[in-house]
Amino acid sequence: MSVEDQSDEDLDQEFDAVPEPSEDEDAVPEPAKAIPTGPPTGVMSAERLAIKALEARLLGGERKLRRREIAAGAGVSVLSARKLWRALGFPNFGDDDVAFTERDQAALTTILDLVRAGLLTEEAAISITRSIGQMTDRMVVWQIEALVEDMVQEQGISDAVARKQLVGQLPALVDSLEEILVYSYRRQLNAGVQRLAVRAEAGLQASEEGREGDEDDSPLPLARAVGFADLVSYTSLSRRMNEKTLAQMVQRFENKCAEIISIGGGRLVKTVGDEVLYIAETPAAGAEISLALAQAFTEDEILPQARVSMVWGRILSRLGDIYGPTVNLAARLTSLAQPGTVLVDAMTAAALGQDERFVLIPQASENVRGFGEIHPVMLARGRGKGLVLD
Repeated sequence: MSVEDQSDEDLDQEFDAVPEPSEDEDAVPEPAKAIPTGPPTGVMSAERLAIKALEARLLGGERKLRRREIAAGAGVSVLSARKLWRALGFPNFGDDDVAFTERDQAALTTILDLVRAGLLTEEAAISITRSIGQMTDRMVVWQIEALVEDMVQEQGISDAVARKQLVGQLPALVDSLEEILVYSYRRQLNAGVQRLAVRAEAGLQASEEGREGDEDDSPLPLARAVGFADLVSYTSLSRRMNEKTLAQMVQRFENKCAEIISIGGGRLVKTVGDEVLYIAETPAAGAEISLALAQAFTEDEILPQARVSMVWGRILSRLGDIYGPTVNLAARLTSLAQPGTVLVDAMTAAALGQDERFVLIPQASENVRGFGEIHPVMLARGRGKGLVLD
């Protein structure tokens, strides 16, 4: 049965041990067919040699194994192995494709051993594997584009030439980038444990004030300040910009947001074009970040102003993203805010009401889709300097 003929129902079965070999599997296999990487040549060019050497270094050796051999070596069926490969974002390979190295088998075994030892359920193993695949895929794209852009600017070469020359530069960077990745992962894991486990109960206790228990977000497990910042007139500006200018604006926007949110002790959840979504552990921290963002874009000589909103409430955190009515309300408030200002809802304003660092200015009530009538409050700077940015 081919990959395409196997249904999703097959993939939902539990991890299976290697099945008994069929008559076909006992037969002597045909010679392995390597995956073609380009048109055949009599003598491999220097460029092809460099690509081949880089691949061998990154993959841990030359591709010599097929998927059935890898699965057998790890002690599972091909179906079970495919579930994890798909979670990592790998393409489909046929039975005759020589696509794997011994390092692939070691990685597959590592994941399966966590399940066999009872440290992870199969569902958790697939979810965690998918998180690694998706995050590293985005990270790699980001890094390649950053390196290419730097080569274009510093060396005065075209984008196409830079992408070819990148192969020659990467070998000198791989080990250092990998070391920083592992270092960052451990630091981020420690910070995540503190936010999402150690201090989670304190946030829920703080969110109880002003609640009656029948709010839409009451069953959700985490209390967070959820904020949005949205660049004003981004669409019209982007239409008038060339590729280079637009890239610089987007990068400047993301860098500035990431810096301010980090300094404020928050977390940047994601950016979508001209909009950034972030969270913080307390209403005050969310308010400081929101005011700093609004001020930074107002004072920026290149970027347009931003509309900012922040709501204190309960959320569901899954797959690296956040969900719930609190997130939706914050998004709606962003569209109501004037350029350069921050809006919060009435409950968030009540949570900040006794803090002298903030001034709260009630606005006219608004009818918001999905929420009915709400009472926005403009957040402004009170006493203190706010976040201190370098």
